[in-house]
Amino acid sequence: MQPLEPWLVLTLGAVLLSVLFIATWLLSVKLENYSFVDVTWALSFAPTSVLYAFSNSGWETRRIAIALLVSAWSLRLGIYLWRRVAGHHPQEDVRYAVLRKKWSANPPRAFFYFFLAQAILVWLLMLPVFLITRQASESFHWLELTGLALWFIALIGEGISDAQLTRFKKNNTDRKAICQVGLWHYSRHPNYFFQSLLWWGLFLMALPAPWGWTAIIAPLAMLHFLLNVTGIPLTEKLSVEKRGDVYREYQRTTSAFVPWFRKT
Repeated sequence: MQPLEPWLVLTLGAVLLSVLFIATWLLSVKLENYSFVDVTWALSFAPTSVLYAFSNSGWETRRIAIALLVSAWSLRLGIYLWRRVAGHHPQEDVRYAVLRKKWSANPPRAFFYFFLAQAILVWLLMLPVFLITRQASESFHWLELTGLALWFIALIGEGISDAQLTRFKKNNTDRKAICQVGLWHYSRHPNYFFQSLLWWGLFLMALPAPWGWTAIIAPLAMLHFLLNVTGIPLTEKLSVEKRGDVYREYQRTTSAFVPWFRKT
């Protein structure tokens, strides 16, 4: 396949993501469950990375490698979230139940814009991959190797934290119980921490590419959404409402984001 113009590759990425999220919105409206957007959000990185890898002009080895890396993470997280959402269906994730109540005047229209916002976020988060797949140098820069190492650490950490949470929920019937085992002993949201770390790894991998510094927008956007928007704030609010003082004690003793030793 002949390389395409950069503007055309980015446009095709935007179209692909728009189609995926609009289709998910239509399905969600039909099933009356907007939780499926989480699954699409995770899975959408795989086809977008493949599109960038086969449409750009960088070193083929690098293009294939980054497409495989991103797709592996995307598929793992997407399958994990699919099992969770499908297992609870038709019960909607509490986060979206809260948003549905907030947007009670016209939930379908409000969620349509919300889903499109998710498409835009993924498009921005994929900027490092776009830049990496345009890097022509036929050898790996030390920054790429450092970013790759960080990526694998984050991939493993996110997988472990998800597995520990799944195992805890499976073995505990008390819905108010708090997972405080493994990585969750040192952070209230280790999965979010490692998800953020993934994008700092991608940023390092993108730095040697022309205009690679612009990729900083991706980890900063991810960090902003995790810390200030739909990540930690809403999850914490719902956890306090559900578990009360037990969760407040967990907040007092345990780091919210970066895994660290607990307070006595």
